[in-house]
Amino acid sequence: MKLIMAIIKDEDNDHVSKKLTDEKFRVTFVASTGGFFRSGRSTLIIGVDDERVDRALQIIKDNTTIPENKEEKRATVFVLDVEEFNQL
Repeated sequence: MKLIMAIIKDEDNDHVSKKLTDEKFRVTFVASTGGFFRSGRSTLIIGVDDERVDRALQIIKDNTTIPENKEEKRATVFVLDVEEFNQL
Protein backbone atom coordinates (compact mmCIF):
# COMPACT_ATOMS: atom_id res chain seq x y z
CA MET A 1 0.00 0.00 0.00
CA LYS A 2 1.08 3.57 -0.70
CA LEU A 3 0.16 6.98 0.67
CA ILE A 4 -0.07 9.77 -1.90
CA MET A 5 0.18 13.34 -0.64
CA ALA A 6 -0.68 15.74 -3.45
CA ILE A 7 -0.36 19.49 -2.92
CA ILE A 8 -2.49 21.25 -5.51
CA LYS A 9 -4.05 24.67 -6.09
CA ASP A 10 -7.26 25.36 -4.16
CA GLU A 11 -9.17 25.95 -7.38
CA ASP A 12 -8.29 22.42 -8.58
CA ASN A 13 -9.33 20.70 -5.36
CA ASP A 14 -13.03 20.08 -6.05
CA HIS A 15 -12.46 18.76 -9.55
CA VAL A 16 -9.51 16.51 -8.65
CA SER A 17 -11.22 15.18 -5.51
CA LYS A 18 -14.41 14.39 -7.44
CA LYS A 19 -12.54 12.54 -10.19
CA LEU A 20 -10.63 10.51 -7.59
CA THR A 21 -13.75 9.62 -5.59
CA ASP A 22 -15.63 8.77 -8.82
CA GLU A 23 -13.03 6.02 -9.28
CA LYS A 24 -13.41 4.86 -5.66
CA PHE A 25 -10.24 6.42 -4.26
CA ARG A 26 -10.64 7.59 -0.67
CA VAL A 27 -9.45 11.17 -0.34
CA THR A 28 -8.86 13.38 2.69
CA PHE A 29 -8.45 17.11 2.06
CA VAL A 30 -6.38 19.46 4.24
CA ALA A 31 -6.24 23.21 3.56
CA SER A 32 -2.65 24.44 3.37
CA THR A 33 -0.61 27.44 2.30
CA GLY A 34 2.89 27.54 0.96
CA GLY A 35 5.14 27.77 -2.00
CA PHE A 36 6.86 30.69 -3.62
CA PHE A 37 3.67 32.67 -4.23
CA ARG A 38 2.12 31.89 -0.81
CA SER A 39 -1.19 31.21 -2.51
CA GLY A 40 -3.88 28.87 -1.24
CA ARG A 41 -3.15 25.19 -1.56
CA SER A 42 -5.00 21.99 -0.86
CA THR A 43 -3.25 18.87 0.32
CA LEU A 44 -4.94 15.63 -0.69
CA ILE A 45 -4.09 12.51 1.29
CA ILE A 46 -4.92 9.32 -0.57
CA GLY A 47 -4.39 5.73 0.57
CA VAL A 48 -3.83 3.57 -2.51
CA ASP A 49 -3.16 -0.09 -3.28
CA ASP A 50 0.17 -0.42 -5.10
CA GLU A 51 -1.44 -1.40 -8.41
CA ARG A 52 -3.61 1.77 -8.45
CA VAL A 53 -0.88 4.35 -7.82
CA ASP A 54 -0.32 5.11 -11.52
CA ARG A 55 -4.05 5.66 -12.08
CA ALA A 56 -4.32 8.06 -9.13
CA LEU A 57 -1.30 10.04 -10.37
CA GLN A 58 -2.81 10.21 -13.86
CA ILE A 59 -6.09 11.57 -12.48
CA ILE A 60 -4.19 14.26 -10.58
CA LYS A 61 -2.18 15.18 -13.67
CA ASP A 62 -5.20 15.24 -15.98
CA ASN A 63 -7.33 17.37 -13.66
CA THR A 64 -4.98 20.10 -12.47
CA THR A 65 -4.72 23.33 -14.40
CA ILE A 66 -1.52 24.30 -16.15
CA PRO A 67 -0.21 27.47 -14.47
CA GLU A 68 0.37 30.61 -16.48
CA ASN A 69 3.53 31.35 -14.54
CA LYS A 70 6.36 29.01 -15.58
CA GLU A 71 7.81 29.08 -12.03
CA GLU A 72 4.66 27.50 -10.60
CA LYS A 73 3.91 23.78 -10.85
CA ARG A 74 0.56 21.99 -11.22
CA ALA A 75 1.17 19.86 -8.15
CA THR A 76 3.76 18.56 -5.76
CA VAL A 77 3.19 14.86 -5.16
CA PHE A 78 4.78 12.49 -2.66
CA VAL A 79 4.26 8.72 -2.87
CA LEU A 80 5.18 6.99 0.38
CA ASP A 81 5.30 3.35 1.41
CA VAL A 82 2.76 2.43 4.10
CA GLU A 83 4.00 -0.06 6.63
CA GLU A 84 0.63 -0.57 8.29
CA PHE A 85 -2.95 0.54 7.64
CA ASN A 86 -5.82 0.37 10.16
CA GLN A 87 -9.32 1.76 10.31
CA LEU A 88 -10.58 2.00 13.88
